[in-house]
Amino acid sequence: MLKRAAVVGLGGQATEDHLPGLADCQFAELVAVCDTDPARAATRAKTHAVPGYTDLKAMLEREQPDFVITAVPHHAGREVIETCAAAGVHVMKEKPFATGPEEAAELVELCARTGIELMVTVQRRFHPIYTAALQLLEQIGTPYLVEGRYTFHCPDPAAGWRGQAKLAGGGCLADMGYHLIDLLIWYLGLPDRVLAHTSACAMPGADYDAEDTALVHLAYDSGLYGSLLISRSAGPKAERLTVTGPRGAVVVERGAVRRLDPAGQMVESLIREPAWPSAAAAQIDCFCRVLDGTRVNPSGPNAHLAHAAFLAAAYASQVTSLPVDPKEFRA
Repeated sequence: MLKRAAVVGLGGQATEDHLPGLADCQFAELVAVCDTDPARAATRAKTHAVPGYTDLKAMLEREQPDFVITAVPHHAGREVIETCAAAGVHVMKEKPFATGPEEAAELVELCARTGIELMVTVQRRFHPIYTAALQLLEQIGTPYLVEGRYTFHCPDPAAGWRGQAKLAGGGCLADMGYHLIDLLIWYLGLPDRVLAHTSACAMPGADYDAEDTALVHLAYDSGLYGSLLISRSAGPKAERLTVTGPRGAVVVERGAVRRLDPAGQMVESLIREPAWPSAAAAQIDCFCRVLDGTRVNPSGPNAHLAHAAFLAAAYASQVTSLPVDPKEFRA
């Protein structure tokens, strides 16, 4: 039997990823949509031929979904999770998991206490390019260098709630940068030290304090070191993570992964075309299997305590200009 799914928050993430993912997945069906904007809710409800709501509690009571996919502003995420947990409804949550380590720990406790499953939507873990990269890393020896870059040009990085650190829980590092941080932790584990520098200077004179650009230096006790450059103001659009070891390097991008020899010559590659559409559907189907008890949750609340700790350490380092150990922020 198909799982009943509802989508809460009908902005770009929902319309580009989650709604198409539901249309293409095997084990779930869309039964309702919800947004605080009545016009947006009505438009999406008509498009997808399902009921539209502006009140989450009313939707949960009337439609009784098995789970919701929520893609709301970061500061509103906790309330959605709490409302769903009170109704016994499971949650797929758009990243980030939480706006800080304290909230992350409290949400872990809430999910455990109420018995709901929660999966954070880090779609790269469900894309074959990124899982192939994990296998190729075994061929390069013990890594000693990691370099990441995720950049694109947003015409107005100061606009809306994303420009306000209090609402967003941070800027580009906590938002788009979450995907790069997730890859780093997935492939290499949580660093032992981070040193971060951030800026909100792309729009001179604009009133915003959530960083549009961040550079984070990384160090592991194993001798591995490197950096991540993240910007939502600096083009061209690029997404890349390179991990180097004594036997070569692995370079993973959105649609391709390459293994290089120590001189930088390509040994092998894998290209996926089209690069992206299947990831959202694969993640939804995985979550349905989690709810059926046939698969372990690969992106649950406990796994994302490390991400919250990384971000907290980076922002603390920005204030002090000193390296910070993320493990100091683990709940």
